[in-house]
Amino acid sequence: MSDAAFAGRWRALLLIAVAELLIMSLWFSATAAAPELAADWGLTPSETAWLTTSVQLGFVAGALLSAIFTLSDVIPPKYLIAGSALVGAGATAAIAAAVSSLLPAVALRFLTGMVLAGVYPPGMKLLAGWFRAGRGMAVGVLVGAITVGSALPHLIRVIGGVGNPRAVLFGAAGVALVGAAIALFVTEGPYQSPAAPFDPRATVRILRDRPTLLANGGYFGHMWELYAVWTWIPVFLVASLAAGTPGTQQTAGLLAFATIAVGGFGALFAGLAADRIGRTTITSASMAVSGLACLAAGFVFGAPLWILTPFVLLWGFAVIADSAQFSVAITELAEGSYVGTALTLQTAIGFLLTIVSIQLIPILVDFVGWQWAFAPLAIGPALGTLSMLRLRMRPESTRLAGGRK
Repeated sequence: MSDAAFAGRWRALLLIAVAELLIMSLWFSATAAAPELAADWGLTPSETAWLTTSVQLGFVAGALLSAIFTLSDVIPPKYLIAGSALVGAGATAAIAAAVSSLLPAVALRFLTGMVLAGVYPPGMKLLAGWFRAGRGMAVGVLVGAITVGSALPHLIRVIGGVGNPRAVLFGAAGVALVGAAIALFVTEGPYQSPAAPFDPRATVRILRDRPTLLANGGYFGHMWELYAVWTWIPVFLVASLAAGTPGTQQTAGLLAFATIAVGGFGALFAGLAADRIGRTTITSASMAVSGLACLAAGFVFGAPLWILTPFVLLWGFAVIADSAQFSVAITELAEGSYVGTALTLQTAIGFLLTIVSIQLIPILVDFVGWQWAFAPLAIGPALGTLSMLRLRMRPESTRLAGGRK
């Protein structure tokens, strides 16, 4: 790589990371505003969950359509990202401006999820075109940015959105528009695969490839836990503070933001470590920590802030740390011309699982309360770790991180 290209990859990383951070604020915009929306619209906990679940469903639908029509490999990624962000920002602003009941909100949240499938996977493909060495670090930075972006609505709520859900929604829509504009300045890297022809058989080949399936198995176990924790940790914290040392909604909101946002550092740390130590090693260790946290949450429920705070920060650090490495593994294992499609398919199935786990939590709360509601999520990291260890034993694992399994 020439000196100019070497410098160009850092510019590309910065632009992609900032764009994705701002655009992904759309994801949890309604979730952050959910307490006020639920009160205004008279929603039950299960109905409130649909403000997040509908995004997951939309993402799955959008990702499946993108995978079938190989959109991430046919449309230049920066245009796909910017156009998708524009539609998502419009849908989010429409909820703030004109919606006063659950059903139209769910429809607009579904649309938001659909178009976000044109933001996350293409962003990873763009980075893969700039980074061959250090790819784990680069995608770790991207996932870290996405993590902070996902937490951003909670910060908007703390600053001026408590009791004002429209401020949260309009705020997320506004920063997403800025992200869309930034994405247009990203150029493709020297390792970017050329636009591929439409090939519906590419999806079948991806699904039949054993190493890719095992990497996906790790990702699916990770996703079973991740979005259920991100969705419900604010409510868990409110309940925990009420059961122990009382705290305000601002305290719970700020701690929820920190729990999600600290994952940005986790993703960066894991990316650097995976490039040096190995992808299966880092992903397995991360899932072990986060899976144990699912079980330990019951023991710290109601504990004072000096115990609860470091616990949820450690959990937030570990729960997302491995996420980028499953995607990087796909870029190293899957068919080169259809990496975008492979990534989109991975995320589609992974987010489909999150719908089940997100909806499961309120049901569990009715039986065991918030204290133990997260415990069944540990099943996902356990199975994900098993899948990554099986991948480690295969000869194809030498393609991971330059031979560092």
